Amino acid sequence: MAQQSTLKQEMQNRSSGTTAVAAQQPEHKTLAHLLTDPKIKAQMALALPKHMTADRLARIALTEIRKVPKLAQCDQTSFLGAIMQVAALGLEPGGALGHAYLIPFDKRGKLDNGQWGVVGTEVQLIIGYRGMIDLARRSGQIVSLSARIVYAKDKFSYSYGLDEVMEHVPHEGTDPGEMTHVYAVAKLVGGGVQFEVMSRAKVEQTRDGSQGYQAAVKAASKYNKPVDSPWTNHFDEMAKKTVIRQLFKYLPVSIEIQRAVGLDEQADAGVPQHNALVIDGDYRVETHDEHPAGDEPQRVATSPDFTAKEVHDALANATTRDALDAACDLINMLPVSEHGSLIELYQKRATEIVGAE
Repeated sequence: MAQQSTLKQEMQNRSSGTTAVAAQQPEHKTLAHLLTDPKIKAQMALALPKHMTADRLARIALTEIRKVPKLAQCDQTSFLGAIMQVAALGLEPGGALGHAYLIPFDKRGKLDNGQWGVVGTEVQLIIGYRGMIDLARRSGQIVSLSARIVYAKDKFSYSYGLDEVMEHVPHEGTDPGEMTHVYAVAKLVGGGVQFEVMSRAKVEQTRDGSQGYQAAVKAASKYNKPVDSPWTNHFDEMAKKTVIRQLFKYLPVSIEIQRAVGLDEQADAGVPQHNALVIDGDYRVETHDEHPAGDEPQRVATSPDFTAKEVHDALANATTRDALDAACDLINMLPVSEHGSLIELYQKRATEIVGAE
């Protein structure tokens, strides 16, 4: 029976002992399955902007899973919702453009034994400073927007008031010294200029208030490892994003920018973003009792839950280059021993599709 369901409801069914699955596919579907399912891609296409196809979005998402295997273990609703949200903003996740990032975030709470621990993992959508600049430029209200780091040996001065002024002359040498300030400047369509300056101390105060950073510090202390956080790996970029976000409060910004800032603030606060994603489909409810423990082989956490034959079929049935490339990305998630014939098929199909175009 055809029914309308959100992926959120599907996950709730699983947590309560039932699983919503396709009538033709009774087994549990992984993210790789969902991203290459024609029915789901057709629904995703309805919510995407014109410049983004469902095949391209699937390919980007699979690439992110391959780079960060823990994403495959995240709540499927939060993952699919996050990539739909970033695509609807007209941005692309991943480090190539620096627009946005998909970060696994462990939710902590009370376990069944009453102790506190990790109760689940969700995907947090982090908007990069380049993504915010891109959104600002597309808003139609801002001619240009830029962010700069100020170092100790730079010549830098600014003042607020009736006549706000700022001057920054970078140091020409190879060692400019430590970062002291960060600022953002926006030129408005009407000819005005607005800027915002933050000291390093203010930026660090924002960093220290981030729940994600605090969690990374605690994890590093517990396991005696370096802190793994965007704040430690890309401090300058995070500082630029922080001052841009502060500047947005004084600018005529679009709904997309407001949404991006809201998502970013939720990520900083460690609050679930509740990225909504609605999928229409045929499904039936199947209880977990129908598959007693031990009937299915145990899998390693990072092993793919699809077969070489399924990848072969996806390559053979692809009708566009994006769909073919999305299927090709699955090859790298299979054992190396199964790559040969699949790569040959990919090359053959690529030639056929290019010839048809």
